[in-house]
Amino acid sequence: MITIRHEQPGDASEVRDVNLRAFGGSDEADLVDRLRVSCSDAISLVANNKDQLLAHILFSPVVIEYSDHEMSGMGLAPMSVLPQYHRQSIGSKLVEAGLEAVRASGHPFVVVVLGHPEYYPRFGFERASKYAVTCEFDVPDEMFMTLLLDEQSPLLSGVARYHREFDVWK
Repeated sequence: MITIRHEQPGDASEVRDVNLRAFGGSDEADLVDRLRVSCSDAISLVANNKDQLLAHILFSPVVIEYSDHEMSGMGLAPMSVLPQYHRQSIGSKLVEAGLEAVRASGHPFVVVVLGHPEYYPRFGFERASKYAVTCEFDVPDEMFMTLLLDEQSPLLSGVARYHREFDVWK
């Protein structure tokens, strides 16, 4: 039976392994390791079956800056599932649990960078450009999405800026 839970201190090496295997390189695994150290308000969840970690998702702070205003939310990146467990709804369960955790933390939005445009809309994500939100990185419009979690708190238009650990992709 697959369970979703918050990452525990002893999960770090398995989370790294899942990211390495899922992405075929170390960029995302290195990012998760850096954020684990420098970002105390990140939300990190894992999916496991018995004693095996199958998948991981991370949400970290994002600020949308516009003129003299800013709004804080969370960015979803990365999400990883071991290749042999693709298409078994594990990623969907992680996204749903992660969105609930972000809602519970009181953040009004989630931004996804480099999200698959066929995948994330099923959770309510829309192109960020609909709200005049752009990304600090050069990403295709259809892959940069946002989800409003609090309809009472309108999303400011502006530039989405990720935690400094993402700067390696600038």
